[in-house]
Amino acid sequence: AVVSTQSTGAHYRACMYAGIKIAGSNAEVMPSQWEYQVGPCEGIDMGDHLWVSRWILMRVAEEFGISVSLDPKPVPGEWNGAGCHTNISTLKMREEGGMEHIMAAIEKMSGKQREHIAEYDPNQGRDNSRRLTGRHETASIETFSHGVANRGASIRIPRQCAHDGKGYFEDRRPASNCDPYSVTSRIMKTICALD
Repeated sequence: AVVSTQSTGAHYRACMYAGIKIAGSNAEVMPSQWEYQVGPCEGIDMGDHLWVSRWILMRVAEEFGISVSLDPKPVPGEWNGAGCHTNISTLKMREEGGMEHIMAAIEKMSGKQREHIAEYDPNQGRDNSRRLTGRHETASIETFSHGVANRGASIRIPRQCAHDGKGYFEDRRPASNCDPYSVTSRIMKTICALD
């Protein structure tokens, strides 16, 4: 059921007022579950905007007498958990012929599944193991996969980007309680071959 629309709107407005690069908000699958999008941001700025938006969310929730959970599977059951899907692009990925660079980055990420999972929640993957089951629009935590418009893959290439041959890709593995600085760092280490 869609509930708490007033608090969601208040959070959105407060983020805009604070200069957060909030880009959208919508209800999700589980009752009372909401998500919001932050970005686009460059590099480490992503962490700044996401952490401050979370703080604002907690303060707004206090005003409405509701609680917020960032747990990736706050209520056990047969429904989706909560992720922090992360869109990634470089200048070369957004230029003509960018799909070659997108696929090269995905190939690099395919060889670092364990390293990424360990950085994608604060408990080295234990939190995310309840969400990344291979069901409910998730890939299994044990395997790496990618695909065009595939919401059940580790990495999703949006259909429009595949059609255009350039753009970005989405890493669907980070948990809702992730440290965005760790996620950004891990992705950059992998796709820029820094480790």
